[in-house]
Amino acid sequence: MTSLPPGRLSREELLEQIARGEVDTVITAVTDMQGRLQGKRIDAQFFAEGLAAGITEGCSYLLASDVDMRTIDGFALTSWEHGYGDLVFKSDFSTIRAVPWFDKTVIIFCDVETTDGEAVAPSPRQVLQHQVGRLAERGWYGLAGTELEFIVFNTTYEDAWNSGYRDMTPANQYNVDYSLQGTSRVEPLLGRIRRSMRAAGMVVESVKGECNFGQHEVAFKYATLVDKCDEHGLYKLGAKEIAAQEGQSLTFMAKYNEREGNSCHIHLSLRDAENRPVFAGDREHGMSLIFEQFLAGQLKYGRELSLLLAPNINSYKRFVEGSFAPTALLWGIDNRTCAFRVVGHGPGIRFECRVPGGDVNQYLAVAALVAAGLRGMEEGLELPPAFVGNAYVADAARVPTTLREAMELFDNSSMARDAFGNEVVDHYVQAARVEVDAFNAAITDWERYRGFERL
Repeated sequence: MTSLPPGRLSREELLEQIARGEVDTVITAVTDMQGRLQGKRIDAQFFAEGLAAGITEGCSYLLASDVDMRTIDGFALTSWEHGYGDLVFKSDFSTIRAVPWFDKTVIIFCDVETTDGEAVAPSPRQVLQHQVGRLAERGWYGLAGTELEFIVFNTTYEDAWNSGYRDMTPANQYNVDYSLQGTSRVEPLLGRIRRSMRAAGMVVESVKGECNFGQHEVAFKYATLVDKCDEHGLYKLGAKEIAAQEGQSLTFMAKYNEREGNSCHIHLSLRDAENRPVFAGDREHGMSLIFEQFLAGQLKYGRELSLLLAPNINSYKRFVEGSFAPTALLWGIDNRTCAFRVVGHGPGIRFECRVPGGDVNQYLAVAALVAAGLRGMEEGLELPPAFVGNAYVADAARVPTTLREAMELFDNSSMARDAFGNEVVDHYVQAARVEVDAFNAAITDWERYRGFERL
């Protein structure tokens, strides 16, 4: 039996630790449409004695609500007419991890099924698993890394809320990109996050400052697709929880202010059953034909799938020229002005998608990249030459500029409907429509400042 790294437990080890009193809380978690972990904290003894099969239940509205947890009409999955019944949270016992920032606590990631045992297609984890299955049919598996940026404030979440998110003090008051002095000011928090995530079974690589005031990034080693997305969700939740325990707050929102936004660059590559790199080859830039076609699929279908890469109103505020967030759907060799940046050499060659922000639902974004790549291969697409220069001023297809545009492109995409199914596409189109309608109905501070007296 393969031994698990520290911080990860087998089912048997979990039950043994419960019996010894070393674990007293089991979190069972699913991922909602916004990419957040939702679920229950279960008494460990009760879990061992009554829920050892790992089956719990939760209200179906968890996959049919907005960020405010409002029940929303228009979803086929659930409604008042359907009574908002339960869905089954089925524990994936290969995902058990310690949660060291809470005492004697572990987490288990769950798949979502109906009470009849059928997979719930719009569940983000299932959306990605479907694409992983398509890779497996070709004898491949994917590896991904997700690079999340966040902004730290010396303000509690409660005080931030009460102040209307005004007059908050960032943890750094100048640009600390690569600054050791700047990051040392936040090291008590960053160090605790790093050590906690390592103790939760993640491979932590480094931490560095970023450009916006108080902005930082913790980097982790790549992992297989679903496992990496599970890690991403736990890290994002844990970073917020640890910040709260330290009397601070942090945000992953794509565009907090007019300075640099929070990105979530996603690195992706493929391996075959013998663990050989699928993207490496003897063609130009050390690429294989498969890699060229896979990357060409990103260029052709990037606009149609942008809803899965940038899912919120605020996501589209990040796409500003000269901001290191892309506006043109181009690829280049180590070119950070392009939406897709090819990096690495030899077996390590891969692409980085620079479109997502820190608000992305990681499962949906990775699924979109796989789906676009597979379609590029199926169509035998030819990869245009690598772009050289400033992609912000290039004559090329652009990333959509609004959530409404992205929603309409996704809704009308036959490629998306073929890759994900009508049920999934309709579900996330409705979620986007709800956000667009809510934003259009809101009166913003910008409007009040400009119009209260002077208009």
